[in-house]
Amino acid sequence: MSLSDESIKSTRATGQDSNPGLENPERKSSSMQEFYHLYRELLVITLVLTGIIFISVWVLYSRNVALNYLLGACTGVVYLRMLAKDVERLSRENRKLSKTRLALLVGVILLASQWNKLQILPIFLGFLTYKGTLLIYVVRGAFIPDS
Repeated sequence: MSLSDESIKSTRATGQDSNPGLENPERKSSSMQEFYHLYRELLVITLVLTGIIFISVWVLYSRNVALNYLLGACTGVVYLRMLAKDVERLSRENRKLSKTRLALLVGVILLASQWNKLQILPIFLGFLTYKGTLLIYVVRGAFIPDS
């Protein structure tokens, strides 16, 4: 008797499906519902945070800097959407995330460096707005665990 025979017997004995790699459909559906809920929540927080920061930057600096920030923040929202699509496609067979999302940021930064009216720093900081969203989500989860 080899180790592979023992693992097959133990899998059947524990009541798991005889097809390895297949998850319980109810569990998978529930997990995807949680994922979609998390994605919507992160998207709403990102959009609210973007609006607050955009107005603040416009008041404190100038319209041009605020629009540069908004360009970066919109790029961050598109990046978050692309990341969600990649996570949605993950499975036991496809365990890698695509790296094409990074090309989005590189393209916007290259555009900003070539076009004199765009400023790189506000665009980059706008792009990082989704990171602020993740910080807000984690801190809120640490202090209010039921939400």
